[in-house]
Amino acid sequence: MAIRNIVTVEDPVLRKTSRKVENFDKKLWQLLDDMKDTLKKADGAGLAAVQVGILRRVVIVDIDDGKGLMELVNPEIVEVSEETNEAEEGCLSLPGEWGLVKRPNVVTVKAQDRNGKWCLFKGEGLRARCFCHELDHLDGHVFTDFVTKMLTEDEIRRLQEERRGV
Repeated sequence: MAIRNIVTVEDPVLRKTSRKVENFDKKLWQLLDDMKDTLKKADGAGLAAVQVGILRRVVIVDIDDGKGLMELVNPEIVEVSEETNEAEEGCLSLPGEWGLVKRPNVVTVKAQDRNGKWCLFKGEGLRARCFCHELDHLDGHVFTDFVTKMLTEDEIRRLQEERRGV
């Protein structure tokens, strides 16, 4: 396993559409394992393969809620709730930038696992937000494409202090 470099928004690869995974082999498993290590080191909630320069429809999500890491291969959103919420989002490919984005409260995703078996994943709240955010990457979008308001440095600092209980 290895830590991969996370590409930043200046890299045109982030604006490209990722291709479907056809082979469920050791190469895919290595990518998933490397993405897991990379996400952990970066202290993020999710990572798309395109963020490490690989144009494949592969996403991992781990929101540290005790449910563990989710590996989503060839994911597609199959259902969203009508109810939405607006909350702050950041991105490992846009370090230090945060903005408000409106997302569905509940999202259901159909995806394959590392062995090619199809599964359904339902996410609420932060998990739903992560599903949307990471799947957007697969189609060449970053959160700033959907932002309603970018946060100032003071607003970001206040959010971080609130999270730490300061």
